[in-house]
Amino acid sequence: MTIKDIPAVNRLLKREFENAGAPIIELIAAQTNDPFQVLVGTILSARTKDACTAGACRRLFAVATTPEDLDQIPQETLEKLIFPVGFFRDKARHLKALPAALREKFGGVLPHTVEELCELPGVGRKTANLVVAVGFDLPAICVDVHVHRITNRLGLIKTKTPYDTEMALRATLPKRYWKTWNSYLVSFGQTRCAPRNPRCDGCPIRQFCENR
Repeated sequence: MTIKDIPAVNRLLKREFENAGAPIIELIAAQTNDPFQVLVGTILSARTKDACTAGACRRLFAVATTPEDLDQIPQETLEKLIFPVGFFRDKARHLKALPAALREKFGGVLPHTVEELCELPGVGRKTANLVVAVGFDLPAICVDVHVHRITNRLGLIKTKTPYDTEMALRATLPKRYWKTWNSYLVSFGQTRCAPRNPRCDGCPIRQFCENR
C-alpha cells in the first residue's frame, strides 16, 4: 500500500465498518454525546472485549455519569460495578482519582487536547487520542494494536511501536481521515485482519496489502 492508495482503502474499510457495526466507544459517543462518558468507557475498554466493556459501562452509567457522581462512589463499589473488565482494580482506582484530578488540574472541565488528557489518571496517548476524536469530534489518531498491526501489515508505514505508528500516521495520513481511521481498523482487525490467521481470502483490501 502506498500513500496514493489511502482514499481507495479508506472507502473499502468504511464499507466493511458499516457492515460490521461500530465498536463500543463509538456507540457510547452516539448514545450520550458526552466526552466524559467516552473517557470513562475508553478507560474501561483497555484490554477488554467490547461485550464486557458494554456491560461494565451499562452498570456504571446507571449510577454515575458525571465526575460529581463518580466522586461519591467508594472504590470498592466501583470495582464491583466494572468487574470483570481487565485490570478492574487498577481501573477503579483511576476512576476514583479522576474527579479530583479534573478539579485540581483543569477546574473540573474535561480538556480536549491529547497532552492535557494524558495528565489524568489512567489516560495514555491511545485513550487520549480516542477521546479527542470520538468524544470531541476533533482530528486525532488513536493507535491501538489493530491500527499498529494493520498499517504495518499493509506496508503503509514501517514502525516498531504504537507511538512511532501514531507519529508516522500523523505525517502520512491526510487529516480528513484521522477521526475515523481507528474505528475502521479496529473493526477490521476484530472481524478479519486478526493477529494470527487473518482471513485473507476474500479480503476487500487484499490487492493493497504488502503480505498478499
